[in-house]
Amino acid sequence: MLRAYVLDDERLAVDRLSRLLGATARVELVGSSTDPEAALEFLRARPADVDVLFLDIQMPGLTGFELLQHVERSPLVVFTTAYDQYALAAFEVNSIDYLLKPIEPARLDRCLDKLERMAGTPATDIRALARELASQLAPSRRLERIASRVGERTTILDVARVTHFFSKDKLTFAAIGGHDHVVDETLAELEARLDARRFVRIHRGTIVNVGFVLELRPAIDGGVVVRLKGEPAVELAVARDRVRELKARLGI
Repeated sequence: MLRAYVLDDERLAVDRLSRLLGATARVELVGSSTDPEAALEFLRARPADVDVLFLDIQMPGLTGFELLQHVERSPLVVFTTAYDQYALAAFEVNSIDYLLKPIEPARLDRCLDKLERMAGTPATDIRALARELASQLAPSRRLERIASRVGERTTILDVARVTHFFSKDKLTFAAIGGHDHVVDETLAELEARLDARRFVRIHRGTIVNVGFVLELRPAIDGGVVVRLKGEPAVELAVARDRVRELKARLGI
């Protein structure tokens, strides 16, 4: 039987999840708290007593991501979150399970199935994943406007209107409405600053805005080709090792 600890800054949320876990008869609740500091002290003092941590993200004083940075022996982690559907892609891609509030019993059962399968498998580097998720979900990292400079003329582009970024001949371009605009940033720099809920790297030379993806079809090399909305028609190749992440961002 899995031994669980529940942390949420809202007492009602702690009590509800505790009741749901008890009703499954699959989990032993070894502790719970509304105080991140108290939970951290428990996890440090009794690391071997917790198999899975049900962890809220947005808490005053110490966020769920920050707490994980201070845990020396990390248990399996299930984030409980009220983030929207786009942000949830970050959790799926990083192979961390999550429960969307309000938590439903059927979804909790599927989560426990996954946890039971994962028990005894090599530990995930939860600290690294927490850092990645924190950076992906932080509003401050999102790039909203970008400059395109040609000679002495500078055009300010609205990032939300960019269908995709691509590199060609050692230059980086932002595509909007069939027009390609040269930008100063490299694709690596853009990937680090763009809203990860909306933009995803699909190829070494391409980042796509998932809001403009119209359809996907198989490619001969085992990858995928995406067709974008709008005219003229634009098709982009997706590398085989990027297909899973793209589909996760699209929710398919």
